[in-house]
Amino acid sequence: MIVTVGIDIGSCFSKGVLLRDFEVAASFECLSAGNYTSCAEKIFSSLLEQTSLSPTRVDRTVATGFGAKQVAFADETKSDIACHTKAVFSHSGAARTIIDIGDLHTKAIRVLDRGLVQNFLLSGNCAGGSGRILQVIAKVLQLKLDDLGPLSMRSSKKIDFNTGCAVFAESEAISRVADGVAKEDLLAGLNRALAAQINSLAERIGVEPKLYLVGGGARNPGLVEAFKELRDETVSVLPQPQMSAALGAAMIATESMRPK
Repeated sequence: MIVTVGIDIGSCFSKGVLLRDFEVAASFECLSAGNYTSCAEKIFSSLLEQTSLSPTRVDRTVATGFGAKQVAFADETKSDIACHTKAVFSHSGAARTIIDIGDLHTKAIRVLDRGLVQNFLLSGNCAGGSGRILQVIAKVLQLKLDDLGPLSMRSSKKIDFNTGCAVFAESEAISRVADGVAKEDLLAGLNRALAAQINSLAERIGVEPKLYLVGGGARNPGLVEAFKELRDETVSVLPQPQMSAALGAAMIATESMRPK
């Protein structure tokens, strides 16, 4: 039996997956809280506790993400682009375009028919085109992040959210609420604005059918629906899309242990 761990250290949230012979045996997610080394150790401990394994029973650990280099016990690090691609292609076997809606950036990835990365593009430094803007608005509206998507889907009045910058979006949200705009209408407008920015990035790389969304932003059903409506084509979401990079890292670790 091969036991591997994939750890994805993100700027805001971090995730871990433990595989037994390519099967998910445990997973864990937590806030990164600025201390990536401590966070990685917390994730590793939780995975072992869930599976009643000792640290020596883990054959290989692969780290990825923003703070991957601070996972001191990892055997190697891999790019999150490679890890997302591995997870999605292993799930579908036919993905051609992958969009990772992360906290700091959104990434558009083109994939070849063998699951190899052909090309990718990264959104700019402005958080308006990433999942960070959702956190900003959640704080303004005093809502939990996971509540934004379901609430937005109750919208009954279409409004335009004009600001693409996370900083100015906060001011616009406050002004709109003061003007009496319903939270669900405001969130639906935000999702459409964010979907448009994500689509613009995707168009720059060239979208091919078999399009998948991953990353924390893909947990927002309102954003996913807004993106689907904008593209008017089939858009798939990986189960637990926020775990995609960690899962892919664990898969890469398992493959490296198998006899050539």
